[in-house]
Amino acid sequence: MDIRRITEKYEEGTLSSSACRSNASRGRRFPGQECSIRTVFQHDRDRILHCKAFRRLKYKTQVFLAPEGDHYRTRLTHTLEVSQIARTIARALRLNEDLTEAIALGHDLGHTPFGHAGERVLDQLVPGGFHHVRQSLRVVDVLEKEGRGLNLTFEVRDGILKHSKGRGGLLTPNPESRAKTLEGQVVRLADIIAYLSHDLDDAIRGGVIQQTDIPQQISSVVGVRHSDRINRMVRDLIEQSLATGTAAISISDEMDESIRALRSWLFESVYRADRVHREFVKASHVLREIFLYFIDNEAVFLQHGGRRIEDDGLEVSVADFIAGMTDRFALTLFSRLFMPQPWRSI
Repeated sequence: MDIRRITEKYEEGTLSSSACRSNASRGRRFPGQECSIRTVFQHDRDRILHCKAFRRLKYKTQVFLAPEGDHYRTRLTHTLEVSQIARTIARALRLNEDLTEAIALGHDLGHTPFGHAGERVLDQLVPGGFHHVRQSLRVVDVLEKEGRGLNLTFEVRDGILKHSKGRGGLLTPNPESRAKTLEGQVVRLADIIAYLSHDLDDAIRGGVIQQTDIPQQISSVVGVRHSDRINRMVRDLIEQSLATGTAAISISDEMDESIRALRSWLFESVYRADRVHREFVKASHVLREIFLYFIDNEAVFLQHGGRRIEDDGLEVSVADFIAGMTDRFALTLFSRLFMPQPWRSI
């Protein structure tokens, strides 16, 4: 029995007319035998879930670098929160949950150690710049499976590439910057909802800010407690999108304005706070020194696990290696390269 065909038929009868159906996928980069049980998007989800880059997310920092406390978010917990929020929205809008989940699980695979501090360093050092969004796509296309990549579908790859929101508006009017599927657009907003709420939660836990510091005009709209914030933002998005007949992903003007205000406030009060920024500076120094050392010592780069990819310059290969590091691996490697090591006698 071809269970995949049964699932595809079920999608035909249950999903919104605006949803992306598995049997309508534009396909993979390279043709191959499809699974008789899983749809193409279920298969993509599993490929991402079982890849090495996904496992490394558990030791990559979200905001607070190499935290000693057990309850601070990491890239892995962030990814899982994005996935949960995105699936809740997708189910309410009768979109394809498997596609939504696959994009959500893969959206941050290219993030560097030490959060955006690491990303800024590589962007300064790599010819042509560096951005975690492009790197996430490079991970699934090129770097995973010893250079063979995961061979994902167009829709998942497109959602990964278009998930970043930057500092601009939440609902970009530029079709070139917007995911081709509503599922991809949902992940973009779920990412914003997740990181705004949990970064605020972690900042309070870390004593960087107090709950009462949040401007009242913001908290009155987005909520005060972590769960309340997520509930309000998700509910607004669902209700506004349903009002369009699920023809488009939408949020109310009031919520859009409040979310953008919260994001700006977090940048000034948390991400650029002295206590946080000082650690970002240290982390930047660690990655910069490793990068420059490997550029001057390719043999050492290869000895420590680096890999050259045909047609790529050394700078790109070193950036691939550094971007894939966990926080603790980068710190350990820095110590080995630049700190005196205990002499081991025979």
